[in-house]
Amino acid sequence: MNETIKKRLQQIDIENHIWIIYFFIIGFSFYGNKLEKDYFLNHNIYSKEKYRKINASIFAVLIIIYSYFEKDALESLFQKKSFSIHQYDILSFIGTSAVLLSGIIFFYIILNDENLDQEIAFN
Repeated sequence: MNETIKKRLQQIDIENHIWIIYFFIIGFSFYGNKLEKDYFLNHNIYSKEKYRKINASIFAVLIIIYSYFEKDALESLFQKKSFSIHQYDILSFIGTSAVLLSGIIFFYIILNDENLDQEIAFN
């Protein structure tokens, strides 16, 4: 098996693990929304702080995942390929950079918005 195929299969295995992590993130997001709702309905400060910690943890993990895809796109960008494929690498790099930047921005908001004024959603 050639090196390119071997590397691509390894990437697919890593992506499969990332999908499993996403399932846990979705579960924690549901729980976080329950806590956020409790805070707004009952003014439960414990729920508010737990919600903020859960969201911060979620986005910390997401930033790690987004960084993995950013690294992969960056590596692909500097490989010698045909012009048309290289254009896709450029677009992929721009897209992954935007997603990583959005994760960092949301993480910053979560850490600093103590009143839960902003709605935060991971996409």
